[in-house]
Amino acid sequence: MSQFRFAVNVTPKPGILDPQGRAVEGSLGHLGIEGVSGVRVGRRVELTVEAADPTAATAVVERLARELFANPLIESFEVEPR
Repeated sequence: MSQFRFAVNVTPKPGILDPQGRAVEGSLGHLGIEGVSGVRVGRRVELTVEAADPTAATAVVERLARELFANPLIESFEVEPR
């Protein structure tokens, strides 16, 4: 068995209201920052998986992302090998 590192980035799906993103975008003017729009706020989960090979490890992480980390109705995710 080997260890494999991954990061899972979870973000709101396009068209889904993102109150945190709106709050950040609304604060930019107070900081004197212009020209930034379309702010979306998500989360990142980093983990190590012990598996026989990279394919098996990726399958575990994708299952976790689908069933635990992301709400499939309103969020999408991306698995990133580290």
